[in-house]
Amino acid sequence: MGIEPDATHRPVVMSGQQRGPDRFDHFGSIGIEEEFYLVNDRGEPARGIGDLLDREPPPGILSDRIDHELFEFTVETQTPVIEELDAVEPTIRQMRRALIEYAATHGYQILCAGLHPTARWWELPHTDKPRYRSQLGRIQYPQHRNITSGLHIHIGVDDADMAVWIANRLRWYVAPILAISANSPFWCGADTGLASARASIFEGLPNTGMPGAFDSFAAFDRFERRMVDSGQIRDRGELWFDVRPHTAYGTVELRAPDVQTEPERSVAIVEYVHALVEDLRDAFTRREVQPMLRREELAANKWQALRYGADAMLLTGADGETVSVRDLLRADARRLGLRRLQELVAAPTGTELQRETGDAEGVDALRHRLLLETAG
Repeated sequence: MGIEPDATHRPVVMSGQQRGPDRFDHFGSIGIEEEFYLVNDRGEPARGIGDLLDREPPPGILSDRIDHELFEFTVETQTPVIEELDAVEPTIRQMRRALIEYAATHGYQILCAGLHPTARWWELPHTDKPRYRSQLGRIQYPQHRNITSGLHIHIGVDDADMAVWIANRLRWYVAPILAISANSPFWCGADTGLASARASIFEGLPNTGMPGAFDSFAAFDRFERRMVDSGQIRDRGELWFDVRPHTAYGTVELRAPDVQTEPERSVAIVEYVHALVEDLRDAFTRREVQPMLRREELAANKWQALRYGADAMLLTGADGETVSVRDLLRADARRLGLRRLQELVAAPTGTELQRETGDAEGVDALRHRLLLETAG
């Protein structure tokens, strides 16, 4: 690829972002990041994009809320801060409509899946930005092939120690949420046999996957500082764990799900994560003692989820007993009063629909099905 390894290993802090316990000052706010692919009318990776977003930035709701990701043809949108749950669906739909319209003005369409099913990463150019050049030089092969697209959900928390406590316990939900969001069986034109190949590919990067538990915000802050000061990472944004307290935004961030082709699926997952954070906030306030599985057991559950999707069986920690993903989520939907989650559990996953289309109609039809205007 022509990227030289980084010889300096000098830490670089993120500029312009205050970090620390004072950032955790607002509970329940929502921020959503979705990653998409710019494609041609056949759903194939678009070429010759370059720094399109810098040269011709989009107007309206996308202004300053979209950027190229590692590959030129991959973009990420970030919603404004959402204060009410009722605003999640209209905001997601508005962002996607604006993205479709912006892409169309430049001759592109938008494909939405955890992985582009036929893109060959070695044939596609990376975004020419210092941050990504640095990552490619330091990380090498795992980052060169990182053509993944995820759904990242931020929920505001108004106490730093509470945020760490919630993040510790939200790790249990990484596996079922990944399982029900699985939307990436194909990679480089082949069926991987996995429900979420995206999760497997992304875990090739450093500082990813299932994190350990932290005793307090001070302990997490020391860890972040040590990673930066030692040069293990260039900035705190390179801690890409499945769930983490976000010390710049004052949120708990869940990064586990595949991006969802249908917007209503994204809405259901966001509502579930918001309800879980509220539920855990109440448990923290009551000083509830909640046992946690070992990190290794949580990682084993995540493997089951990325391999089997909604058919996975997860360890519960009770004498080796297991629970099915769908039974767990149905129980939570009833307990938390989440109609959309019930509907999500009853429906096929994105991976199941992709395989059905690919097997019956071939890759051209599969790519067409994953276009946003086709998926609604």
